[in-house]
Amino acid sequence: QSGRAAETIALWFLRLKGYRLLAWRYKSPMGEIDLIMRRGEVTAFIEVKARSTRDAAIESVTAYQSKRIAAAARSFMAKDRKAAMQACRFDIVAVTPYQWPQHVENAFYGDT
Repeated sequence: QSGRAAETIALWFLRLKGYRLLAWRYKSPMGEIDLIMRRGEVTAFIEVKARSTRDAAIESVTAYQSKRIAAAARSFMAKDRKAAMQACRFDIVAVTPYQWPQHVENAFYGDT
C-alpha cells in the first residue's frame, strides 16, 4: 500500500517538473518498472523507493533489480519506437516522510 502511495507522490512530483507519463507499473516477462516518463527528448525509466531516509531509499536499489529494470526497459523500447530512438536513462525517486521527493537522474546503469 505504501508503495502505491509513493508511486503516486513521485508521479505528481515529476509531472510538476514537466515529465509526461508513458506507463505506470509497466510489466514484462523480464521485470517491472514503476514509472516510465518522458520530458523532451529523454525517456526515463524510474524506480520509486519509499524509505525512512533518502540514503536508504537510494541504496535499496540492488544490482539485481537494476538488471531486471533494464531488461524490462528493453522490452518497452521494442514496442515504443520513439523511446528506442531517443536518449534513455534510469532514475530513482526517493520518497521519505515529511520531505519533498528526491529525483536522482542517471542513478544507475542497466548493465551493472
